[in-house]
Amino acid sequence: MAFSLLPREDEYFSLFSQITGKIQDAASILVQMVSEENADFVAYARQVKDVEHACDEITHRITTKLNKSVITPFDREDIYTLAVALDDVCDYIDAAARAIRMYNIVEFSIPVQQMARLIETLAREMNSAVLLLHKPNGMNAHIVEIHRLENEADEAYYRAIAELFKDFTDPIYIIKLKELYEILENATDRCESVANIIESIVLKHS
Repeated sequence: MAFSLLPREDEYFSLFSQITGKIQDAASILVQMVSEENADFVAYARQVKDVEHACDEITHRITTKLNKSVITPFDREDIYTLAVALDDVCDYIDAAARAIRMYNIVEFSIPVQQMARLIETLAREMNSAVLLLHKPNGMNAHIVEIHRLENEADEAYYRAIAELFKDFTDPIYIIKLKELYEILENATDRCESVANIIESIVLKHS
């Protein structure tokens, strides 16, 4: 792989890794939120929101830099698309935390806890992949793992939905939980989108 890279343009790689680091932080908070007994949902949701705001700021720095850069390490459109996809992952984690707090969901099924942990693991894999963007030896293993984890998350989502309609009768509660499940599933889908974007970038420049 041969990126045309000027010394000061490696800031893009640093900014991407900063975003994935923030995603890991948000995912870890979400795992605590759905796993800890008597969790303070307001406090946890606030922590996730703070991380989400930080992600927004880094994404803004990337788009601002794009407008000023003469030479970029890879296609401008790919840089923008990757930044937005990563930011979307953090947005979905924030949406999950917000739904838990807003709907006062206090009990979580095993599939929901599993989905949260899978998002945390996906975040680590995305971070590892992004760290290899400038020299993608070993990248494929992380891409494959992200796809595998997303498939596992799909199965957890289907189990959660099945249990939801089997174990609950209150229609309002079902609506609340179903929305949470869909948000979590969307987060894992967006992680896979990130993997696809990274894979496309690597292929273009290999």
